[in-house]
Amino acid sequence: MYDMKALYQAKSVQDAVALRVAHPEAQIIAGGSDVLVQMREGKRAGVELISIYGLDELRGVSLEDDGTLRIGSLTSFSHITRDPLIQKYLNVLGEAVDQVGGPQIRNIGTIGGNTCNGVTSADSASTLHAYDAIVELTGPDGVRRQPIREFYIKAGQVDVRPGELQTAILIPKDSYIDTFGHYIKYAMRNAMDIATLGTSVNVRLSADKKTVERARVAFGVAGPVPLRAETAEGLAAGAPVSLDLADRFAQAVKEDIHPRDSWRAAKDFRMHIAVESARRAFIEAVKLAGGDL
Repeated sequence: MYDMKALYQAKSVQDAVALRVAHPEAQIIAGGSDVLVQMREGKRAGVELISIYGLDELRGVSLEDDGTLRIGSLTSFSHITRDPLIQKYLNVLGEAVDQVGGPQIRNIGTIGGNTCNGVTSADSASTLHAYDAIVELTGPDGVRRQPIREFYIKAGQVDVRPGELQTAILIPKDSYIDTFGHYIKYAMRNAMDIATLGTSVNVRLSADKKTVERARVAFGVAGPVPLRAETAEGLAAGAPVSLDLADRFAQAVKEDIHPRDSWRAAKDFRMHIAVESARRAFIEAVKLAGGDL
């Protein structure tokens, strides 16, 4: 059923790095929800695999001393959704990954696999971009941390260097504190479907809830990689909360996104969805933050 050359079982992160160095062509496998499907399709015939699934040190959500929210790369979607720290500080990420596939996929699929795939439709990707996530990678030269916007190179390709593996996703405290977000996935079906477009918006309001101190909006499937719409973000910063602002914010996203035609949806349709979902997500994020629209 699975045509593989060899399977290596990593005993620790450093062991996984050593295996990566010794077998540079080998594929990392965690939950296997993508790799095993590709193998069954014959796309990875004769592949060598390095399994990191047994590395419990890469599981779980925690707070670092400086308030950074740390999500181990092997943390499953189901665990992210249910984690108390995620629910308290970054509930929108839990809601986003709860829309991945079905229950079986969410129980086995990991945040590390979802991001290392490099696909723009990943349900976690737009929210992680909207919260300025940092990717932690461990390799022969030690630990490297990279903004997620630089991690995505092009469609299907991320910046994982020889011998490296992703060990965590980090959300800086300044990115999530007093910040509220909403994610909208548009797909042809309500479950077990890839996003036609994903939109994640978060806002931070002033103490009196009348002014937008900061806004972020990021998209999946609005370009070859997940991306932010900085024109809209700049327009909202410092502006009074209003429905008119929501409309202008939504229209401004057109300046920075680059959807394409595909068999799933036409470019113009994706653009329409992007504007409408940005408006709706902005309004919902403002309400979650305590604003009145």
